[in-house]
Amino acid sequence: MVSQPVVVLDGHGLPVADVVRLAHASARPVPGTDAMKRVEESWNAAREIAAWGRVYGRSTGVGANRSEDVPTEAAADHGLRLLRSHAGAIGDELPEREVRAMLAVRANQLLAGGAGLRPTVVTALCEALEAGAYPSVNEHGSVGTGDIAPLSQMGLALAGEHPWRGKGTPPKPQPLDNNDALALISSNALTLGQAALALHELRDLLAATDLVAAMSLLAVDGSYEAYALPVHESRPHKGSFEVAARMRGILGADDHPTPPLGRIQDPYGFRCVPQIHGPAQDAANALEDILTVEINAAAENPLISYTEMAAYHHGGFYMAQLALALDHFRLAISQVARLSTSRLSTLNEPNFTRLRPFLADGEPASSGVMILEYAAGGALADLCAFSAPASLGHAVLSRGVEEQASFASLAARQTLRVCAALRQVVGCELVAAVRALRLRDLPLDPELPVGRAFELAAQELPTEVADRSLTGDVERAAALLGRFVEQ
Repeated sequence: MVSQPVVVLDGHGLPVADVVRLAHASARPVPGTDAMKRVEESWNAAREIAAWGRVYGRSTGVGANRSEDVPTEAAADHGLRLLRSHAGAIGDELPEREVRAMLAVRANQLLAGGAGLRPTVVTALCEALEAGAYPSVNEHGSVGTGDIAPLSQMGLALAGEHPWRGKGTPPKPQPLDNNDALALISSNALTLGQAALALHELRDLLAATDLVAAMSLLAVDGSYEAYALPVHESRPHKGSFEVAARMRGILGADDHPTPPLGRIQDPYGFRCVPQIHGPAQDAANALEDILTVEINAAAENPLISYTEMAAYHHGGFYMAQLALALDHFRLAISQVARLSTSRLSTLNEPNFTRLRPFLADGEPASSGVMILEYAAGGALADLCAFSAPASLGHAVLSRGVEEQASFASLAARQTLRVCAALRQVVGCELVAAVRALRLRDLPLDPELPVGRAFELAAQELPTEVADRSLTGDVERAAALLGRFVEQ
């Protein structure tokens, strides 16, 4: 039996890709030795500081109760009462991969050494990930200032008071007290895990959309001029420059291509691919930079500095950077999706394909792929609704003490929802592009990325062009997109 690859959690260098691997159970976590020493020192320091000073959530209440002291005799039960009262997340249970992503992020953050939490909790989180056990967690319970309700459910599961899911054996119950509870839930680990999963999936879909756009370009005898090196050297935005270079590579185009005969320039759907796919790539890179900081951050409030023997109260849990980056990314994705529907419309035009309208067969008034424009338009409408900026939300909570919210949690959920909608939109374009290339009997070089992608799609998609339901075709095409980037 082949052992799984190992991801070392050290609190400092965990990349987004490894969060995704742990979420999908394609790797197992191992806490770093030095990182565990930091956790131990932080835990010892936190208990000492709370014993002689006022520390939020340890020797006091939380939120509007921050000024209420917790009597020494009540301290042992304070942590569990806090978890029980805050474990009120509502809505649908989250799927396994999202909860596993949360566990992975939280374990790594704790290893940064700023939480002051007992070390066995980190070990328990890693054991759960390796065993395939995950706590039952509901969807709603955060407004972007800490995922306190979902993480409280996780905490109660660790304490043995909340159900576990999955096939594996859960870790042994942890004795959580007043020094552990707030330290455990003072994080946005669920939001970060969901954002990491969405980013990974959308990056793959963006790469696949480049290939589908290239197929559509070939199907209409489009020009490579829009991807010419001089064009992008004269306006060198990073994402656009890189997308143009990638499109030249996909198509086997020269750096200085000449225009095709008989056409001055193409519609925007082909001409503006670098200018629209490029900003989406830039937004993905910016989001990944922010996620990399956050999943390796000791953002707990209060932050325990064991080197200074101090507890710093702060607002590092507030996810403005993440919410804004997610909103920006979704808006950029919506532009990519709209451009795909533009190319789909062009594929239905005889003036561009030299085929019958809607790529129909020879029967009179056949509709061909006409319905794909409607289907893609419906999916696009969903995608655009999901792209509304979550950061415009506002909330005043806990008797006015917490008077602002980033709604990064909503932004992450909406970004996950965008994945399926984009997949459907581009799937519609792929069905039409493959049909157009087949009907025109255009040879594609199998040595080029566009040729390999077409071969894969042609093997999977039906050849029948008579009027029929295209639901199954689009489902197959949408599923194929992930395989394009594996070639």
